[in-house]
Amino acid sequence: MPSSRIALVTGGAGGLGYTICTKLDEKGYRVVLTHSPGNTTIKETLAELKSKGHDFTAYPVDVGDYDSCERCVAQVRKDIGPIDILINNAGITRDMTFRKMGKADWDAVIRTNLDSMFNMTKQVIEGMLERSWGRIINVSSVNGSKGAFGQTNYAAAKAGLIGFAKALAREVASRGITVNVIAPGMIDTDMTRAINEKAHVDWAALIPLGRLGTGDDIAAAACYLASDEAAYITGHVLAVNGGMNM
Repeated sequence: MPSSRIALVTGGAGGLGYTICTKLDEKGYRVVLTHSPGNTTIKETLAELKSKGHDFTAYPVDVGDYDSCERCVAQVRKDIGPIDILINNAGITRDMTFRKMGKADWDAVIRTNLDSMFNMTKQVIEGMLERSWGRIINVSSVNGSKGAFGQTNYAAAKAGLIGFAKALAREVASRGITVNVIAPGMIDTDMTRAINEKAHVDWAALIPLGRLGTGDDIAAAACYLASDEAAYITGHVLAVNGGMNM
């Protein structure tokens, strides 16, 4: 039953992670979120969530650092219990053309977007194997499949999430663990809202469904893949992009 299952969402304090956390909570899961150690507004975020009926526990972690992830998950196990569902959602961008991209710009994105998945998954996989049940869900991007101008680092990391999921899915399928990917397209977020209205219209024109996606669209996919109803789906990339890439 969902009420007895614990879901950990990395990068759950904002953006898509925030919505994923709230929807999982509404479905009856016990939700734990992580945030970057430098997050200075986490208390306000948790208070806002609590005012909406979501009483979450949050843990600081540098997802790009293996030891930090190990300490974080150990503390979650001690405080809350074993993690049944891991959603690797944390990510950043450092967009620029490859010619202008420095080593630090490459490393930052690979570390946060790709290394983080290894670092967090490594901490939960043995427990899932022991219990013969688990869900690992990686939040990738449409650009991990089709690429995007100025995103060689981001596209490489997001493509890596897909390859990892397909390989790990084969290794753990016989033990009741599924490993899947959500690949969002253009999503209406605070970042995209900050761009002028004409850009929204231009983007929507490129999408067969005629609109940008919402956080709820992505959260619904996460809830489905986390559920018992999705028990026969593994190694799959669920494209939530309005048809912009088929």
